[in-house]
Amino acid sequence: MTKIDTFIFDLGGVLIDWNPEYVFLDAFNGDRKKMQWFFDNICTSDWNENQDAGYPLAQGTLDLIKKFPEHKTYIEKFYGEWENMLGGSIEGTVKILNKLVNSNQYKIVALTNWSNETFPIAQKHFEFLKWFEGIVVSGDEKTRKPFKDIYDITLNRFSIKPENAIFIDDNIRNIEAANNLGINGVHFKTPELLIQQLKTYHIHL
Repeated sequence: MTKIDTFIFDLGGVLIDWNPEYVFLDAFNGDRKKMQWFFDNICTSDWNENQDAGYPLAQGTLDLIKKFPEHKTYIEKFYGEWENMLGGSIEGTVKILNKLVNSNQYKIVALTNWSNETFPIAQKHFEFLKWFEGIVVSGDEKTRKPFKDIYDITLNRFSIKPENAIFIDDNIRNIEAANNLGINGVHFKTPELLIQQLKTYHIHL
């Protein structure tokens, strides 16, 4: 088996608990059905990912209000109250990251789909973001996972050989894209499972 010398971490859903429900469940008075309809039809994941790829938040908000003026108040909440969607760190994964960093055996970077306008807010909240050798932010690169470009940027910027790297992400779509490029993708579900998954690469924490 090829020796693993690099870890590439996703951030949201792996190390950082980010969830629009923290804002919108209250906005919809606890009505999960209405909230889900809003996410499925108005502030969709595709719409949000467009901003993650560098489209201006203000313009993205205006575009959506033009399409759905009757939902203006709720649309404005998405980025207007974005900071309240940050629920804290996923402590179990932060401990794993800490062990990997302190082992001094690996190059450790992050690759995240994140607006370059909101990422500085996360940097103020989470001290562990300073532990990475570098972080590739989709909003800065004007592309995002699962597109090949952003993986190539990450591999080239940090001189990473795909076969020597483990990429950890909670989105199976992003894992499949990494696997297609020869990167060892690990689909994150829980910190406890991640510890077990890493054992298959002879990494014991």
